[in-house]
Amino acid sequence: MKITDVKVWLVEGVKYNWTMLKIYTDEGHTGVGEATNWPGSQIVEAAAKELGQRIIGMNPMRIDFIWTKLYRDLNWVGPYGASMCAISGIDMALLDLKAKVLGVPVYDLLGGAFRTDIRLYANYWFTGGGHKAEDYAQQARDVMSQGFKGVKFDPFAHVNYLYGEDLNTDLGLSKEQQDRAYEVSEAVRRAIGPEADMMIETHAMLNYKTAVAMAERLSKLDITWYEEPAGPESASTLRAFRERIDPKVSICVGERHYTRHGIRDLLEKHVVDVIMPDITRCGGPSEMKRMATMAEAYNVQLAPHNPNGPLSTLASAHVCAAVPNFFRQEFMFNDVPWRDQVIDHPIADMIVSGHLHLSERPGLGVDLIEEEMEKHPGIREARPGFYI
Repeated sequence: MKITDVKVWLVEGVKYNWTMLKIYTDEGHTGVGEATNWPGSQIVEAAAKELGQRIIGMNPMRIDFIWTKLYRDLNWVGPYGASMCAISGIDMALLDLKAKVLGVPVYDLLGGAFRTDIRLYANYWFTGGGHKAEDYAQQARDVMSQGFKGVKFDPFAHVNYLYGEDLNTDLGLSKEQQDRAYEVSEAVRRAIGPEADMMIETHAMLNYKTAVAMAERLSKLDITWYEEPAGPESASTLRAFRERIDPKVSICVGERHYTRHGIRDLLEKHVVDVIMPDITRCGGPSEMKRMATMAEAYNVQLAPHNPNGPLSTLASAHVCAAVPNFFRQEFMFNDVPWRDQVIDHPIADMIVSGHLHLSERPGLGVDLIEEEMEKHPGIREARPGFYI
């Protein structure tokens, strides 16, 4: 069997473009994948097309060989970023293709299922209302009413962006902004109750002093984790942060860390409690499984980052199914109406009481509907972003 073509689509999502792809073979077998990243989705699209051409003629069943060859070849232009997103999408599509050839779910190729009901937490649930504390509280209650047991949000970006203010150039917050962030967070905790998960996101957009101060303050709310209190550049910075804050505050990072090589220092320095690699960035399902196995050796849990399209959601869930150290998976609570129209089995039908139920359908369990993707072409002009 040989790869004969790779098609790539840029599809508009709820916040930014999805990069979707499909691999075709001379025997009629196909596989679908997603390489979404943002900003710069057109760069990712170009990288996916370039790498797609590089695998024409290869045997699609040699998944690890193709991954390794692309990784080593593309090292010349950088082992991370757009090239790794493209590798991630290709890896996902190859696993989907092989699993469909063999007639098994992707999680069987990853070692078999520990579970097929994947516990989700909600993100992007806070987009309505007037963005005051009471608005967040009401929307959080709406999430709980649909069976979810956890929410994530960035109270720091929100108090700036939603009140018409810019983040300070020193990445700090005024006393008033800190009070707003705490007020919103406290309202959400009251709304969801003491048993639900509450993840606090920072997007590495706070300076060290402010990040420490807010971690200490928010620890009173029994937060599930404090996310990205520092950027990906130095595990030593996280080490210093870990030593300054209350030890009961868990640290979660990983959405900006690519491949097993990118998390090694984090694990060896024991600075994280949870890793959150993104399956469309980190190297695809194959690499996320390897990262989870590394993390298990350090008693660190996996909670995939997933603000992407439907294939990202499903592929992440297949990895979560196949690892012992799974914790939670991110889910976009509000999304575009065509999320379930570009695939032939709606994700909405798979979600019950805040869990995504994986079927025994071969591969990822879905195929892409090309004509539907073409109805929603990705936005080509640059637009300002609101972090989630």
